[in-house]
Amino acid sequence: MALYIFNCGLLTLCWAVFCVAMPGIPKFTEDKTPRPTEKTGDASKMTPPHSTVSHLVPQTAECFLEDTLAALGEASENDSKLTQEGSTLFGICAESHGNVSVLVDLVMKAKRKHRDGLEVMHPTEVFLIEEENKEALTLIFGLPQSPLLQRTPVLLLAFESPFSGGALDQITFSGQSLQPNTQAICVSEGTHYILLTGQASVEHQRWILSVGTKSLDMKERIKALLSGGSTGRSGVTPVLLFLSEEKSDSSSSQPLHFLCELRRFLSDVFPRQNRMLSSPLKLDSLQALPSVALGLSSSESLLAELMNSSAPTIFSFTGSMFKVRRGELAMSPGLLEELKKGLEHNVMQVMQVLRDKEGGQKSIKRLERLVELCAFPNADLPSGESQYCAFLLLKALKTVGREILPQPRATRSSGLGTLCGLRSLTVSLERYVVSPDTATINNCHGLCKVPMVKTTNHAVLVIKHIESGNVHERAPCCVPVAYEPLEMVDHNEDGTFLVVRPDVVAKECGCH
Repeated sequence: MALYIFNCGLLTLCWAVFCVAMPGIPKFTEDKTPRPTEKTGDASKMTPPHSTVSHLVPQTAECFLEDTLAALGEASENDSKLTQEGSTLFGICAESHGNVSVLVDLVMKAKRKHRDGLEVMHPTEVFLIEEENKEALTLIFGLPQSPLLQRTPVLLLAFESPFSGGALDQITFSGQSLQPNTQAICVSEGTHYILLTGQASVEHQRWILSVGTKSLDMKERIKALLSGGSTGRSGVTPVLLFLSEEKSDSSSSQPLHFLCELRRFLSDVFPRQNRMLSSPLKLDSLQALPSVALGLSSSESLLAELMNSSAPTIFSFTGSMFKVRRGELAMSPGLLEELKKGLEHNVMQVMQVLRDKEGGQKSIKRLERLVELCAFPNADLPSGESQYCAFLLLKALKTVGREILPQPRATRSSGLGTLCGLRSLTVSLERYVVSPDTATINNCHGLCKVPMVKTTNHAVLVIKHIESGNVHERAPCCVPVAYEPLEMVDHNEDGTFLVVRPDVVAKECGCH
């Protein structure tokens, strides 16, 4: 019998924010200590003496609740009927009328309560047990004592990314904590969530579920997702959802809602399948200018410079977004007018291109939601939070524009054949960068021959010298001679900061 255990400690609200991408699923570390005892309240009494135990290090799943609510809203059509894409997203089988009604009910009530209609409970511990010579897996969820359990819960298993490359397969979950006791889930390419309806009972402090599959391949895939497989990194977040009895003040979390929506928008525009281009690179190894706080004390000249900058911007979250301070800016009327014009121009441009892209309508709806959350400039004097959101949206749209708007690109602009010229180079960034988690930094390739551009007199004389027969001298190299910086907006418990790393993106090439 092989046993995998992981403890999930996830926050119920978002930072908000990308991530993208996204980030926050804990890692496993092998534990060589003796097996837990019954006093710990775990499932050790069900474990044979030779089992293997792995402990999950709790981390934050940023924007988990916001992402779930967004998925619920997008799964329905007119709040009453699931779309085909919605059924696939939540693994709903055609005959699962009960689960469909529960899902639609969640959609309608969550929307009516302005995205504050759900409360969340995270299991205190989760066990995955596989017994030899048995086809089914066993899932055990330990739950905290809570009056929430008196309500009817919905168990949600959220995959880090949707299933891909797999044909339709059925998974059966059985257990006394479920209502009905046996429920079927249809998993196929695009399935992102598994939704199970539970029973209201404070007596069920531990859910024991049997997980059966029709194929050995699907059993191995589910086991690998839950336990982390060979990577030791779990790809599933378990959570219990309850309909909220009280409506919170959603206006107090405007920046949080905005940042989570911004993360989803950027994830749409920069899809995950295009990101794994190289091993992730750590930005901390790059030189950076001193970080600058973005807030009520930010100078007009700094904000104006940032608004006019064409450098790419990435968004980073290095702390728990549940604790991130609400961002505000205080701009003069003149700078607000400049921000308004820049935002309107970039929104129009990006929307125009998205209309012609596959899946662009989804991104357009997210962008419209972002503009709505900004509430800018719906008043003569927008609030500090509205200015903050509008400023970040402008920076994000400028970065998006570099990728999707028609413009000269490095791969098409050189026109120099084998001569020295700029070529496109995209690298992957470390996971805590929410989105985009790649950066197009370009590079220079080609031969240096006379006549050369962007060169020096020294390089010209060296080339002439080599052409005269002195072939052992080092020839001039095709290298970048002009750069753009990489800007990063970093959100953490202390506020929002801008970090500029100079000389990152190659703009021009020369022979030196």
